[in-house]
Amino acid sequence: MIFLMATIAFFVATGCCTALPPKSSDIVQVYILAGQSNMEGQGVVDMDHPEYYNGGKGNLNTVIAANPDRYKHLKDSKGHWVIRDDVFVRFRNKQEVMKGGLTIGFTGYGSDKSRHHIGPELQIGHQLGDAIEAPVLLIKTAWGGKSLYNDFRPPSAGGEVGEYYTKMIAEVREALVAVSADFPDLKGRKPIVSGFIWFQGWNDMFNQSALREYEDNLVHLIKDVRKEFNKPELPAIIGELGNGGPKAGENMLSIREAQKAVARRKELGGNVKFISTTAFARPKEQSPNIGHGHHWFGNAESYFLIGDALGRGMVELLEE
Repeated sequence: MIFLMATIAFFVATGCCTALPPKSSDIVQVYILAGQSNMEGQGVVDMDHPEYYNGGKGNLNTVIAANPDRYKHLKDSKGHWVIRDDVFVRFRNKQEVMKGGLTIGFTGYGSDKSRHHIGPELQIGHQLGDAIEAPVLLIKTAWGGKSLYNDFRPPSAGGEVGEYYTKMIAEVREALVAVSADFPDLKGRKPIVSGFIWFQGWNDMFNQSALREYEDNLVHLIKDVRKEFNKPELPAIIGELGNGGPKAGENMLSIREAQKAVARRKELGGNVKFISTTAFARPKEQSPNIGHGHHWFGNAESYFLIGDALGRGMVELLEE
């Protein structure tokens, strides 16, 4: 696998897969990453203010120093962040379209602040890039504070289609059309939508109707995304709402059970995998943002391990 080693730079603008795709000179494998703020990415990279970031506890630099072997693929021999030249990311956040080779920083802030954060995409991309010989493009579509019940409500669920479901589909289509323009190294390759990764659930905890409907609404979402891109067996990964670890309140446990149940639903054809994330929660005392339990306390190890598990889950689905 060839890597482009460089100091981080950011760029402002950027048939169904049931087996690992072969190397090809004319395709790029596309994976849709969707959800709310934790898919946007809240893992702190390097901020270490003693008051605002707990002295850097749990940021990416700190966890790398504590376990360099696990994270050795993230930096080169000079300490620069690695930028992959075979895995690409495109994310339209509130400020701009971010696009480029996989590295830190494709998160929900402007390019200046985003370089201080990571989301699950970082290790999702490394897992997929290591397993797939064709180039990989991750299209992120995520917004903070959004529910599946209202904001992402899919068409087949009935009622008014969610504004952010419509935006998600529009952003993916926009990205598919722009592949050659956004990524000159991929010019001439055909983008193939190859998987869907969903990481969301927090906002649905606070509405009893949303809780009751979460399982069915998520089934509708997966089916509708498959229909939108004419991929009736598109592999789908569901990342658990694992904030805080195994112990949780009744509402969060209800969301978790619904997420597990979706992966067992026969109408989805078995190409759906639930990924537990509770083991990746870290105490606030060991994390940068001690008041942000909804964001895994900003702990970079949590986001790295979540992405690693989601990426490995997708690889397993592709290999089945």
